[in-house]
Amino acid sequence: MEYIFSDAFQRLKPSAIREIFKSLTDPTIISFAAGNPAPESFPVDELAKLSADIFKNSSTAALQYSITEGYPAFREAIAARQKAKFGIGTDKDMTMVVSGGNQGIDLCCRVLCNPGDAVICENPTFIGALNSFRACGAKTVGVDMDEDGMIPEKLEETIKNTKNAKLLYLIPTFQNPRGSTTSLARRRALYEIAKKHGIIILEDNPYGELRFRGEEIPTIKSMDDAGIVVYCSSFSKILSAGMRIGFIIAPEAIVQKMAVGKQCEDVHSNIFFQLLCYKYMTECDLDGHIEKIRAIYRRKCDLMLECLDREMPKEITYTRPDGGLFIWCTLPEGYDSAAFAKFAIAKKVAVVPGATFNCDTEAPSNAFRLNYSTPSDEQIVTGIKTLGEIACEYLSKE
Repeated sequence: MEYIFSDAFQRLKPSAIREIFKSLTDPTIISFAAGNPAPESFPVDELAKLSADIFKNSSTAALQYSITEGYPAFREAIAARQKAKFGIGTDKDMTMVVSGGNQGIDLCCRVLCNPGDAVICENPTFIGALNSFRACGAKTVGVDMDEDGMIPEKLEETIKNTKNAKLLYLIPTFQNPRGSTTSLARRRALYEIAKKHGIIILEDNPYGELRFRGEEIPTIKSMDDAGIVVYCSSFSKILSAGMRIGFIIAPEAIVQKMAVGKQCEDVHSNIFFQLLCYKYMTECDLDGHIEKIRAIYRRKCDLMLECLDREMPKEITYTRPDGGLFIWCTLPEGYDSAAFAKFAIAKKVAVVPGATFNCDTEAPSNAFRLNYSTPSDEQIVTGIKTLGEIACEYLSKE
């Protein structure tokens, strides 16, 4: 039988990252392609004790259906913490628990965009968000970045030249894939442009608590006096990715519509893990735990940068992040990182080619992404040494 897929899914391509995962059953491959938290960052003992207590004292609540918006006490705890630490949330905002940050991204687009509407994004940007937008029938339009983030003049030009621009998607802090951070001046400028043109900002901040160098920069949501920012974050990078617990803080009217959409998708996020996150927030030292994670990533990032400085040919440049999980490497002009990634995987090292993150699926890229959180220290040292040798050989062949 010939299967006919919907127009939206005909356009979707499998994530190159997930496709690379399929090749990693070979234990001899060193992968810098993932974006997973470090295995040593999980507070296993505390979670085991809290889980036992939930099953002993709150089993019905943990195993029964719950409300779509999320466990009430957990939502209150999230809202209070975000307000205290990041100045996020007003009386007109509402908090909702979602099944990982990606569901929040998906629901935001479904609620605000019709098929054919445009979502303006940093270029490059998170492939999971791009695929969510495309699955909704939205058009993804990229805007160039520099070391300070999306370029405001380019955004103005793009808005003027784009029909039905409804949403501006930004990852201002430790951006995926570049690892860069949007400056405060740029955040203010981008916010004012969006406000002027009546465009909703979707601020995705899964890495914001992973700063291990430099000064904190206020979130765009903390500047929101016009009710135009939907703030999306999660517990994936600070507690457990597998729990799939994220949250949205946004104007109540938007969240209420997102809740209706969520009822169609999964009724509510996993209530046991909501309870577990809530108990960890209120009974354990979450801030102290995050400090430990920051120390892990500072060490791993510094180790990878030290190895890159020593092993990588000078023609290849790379970012030096102050937090998050990623380093963005750039080959000389005219080189194709997709070909480089294929060459590297054949030599048992996995990286993600930059074209994966482009808004234009046909556009080439001479950049590739490295992850330092998942590999062990030994893998970082060995893998970057091998990658440097691969890069020298690759550049000499072209």
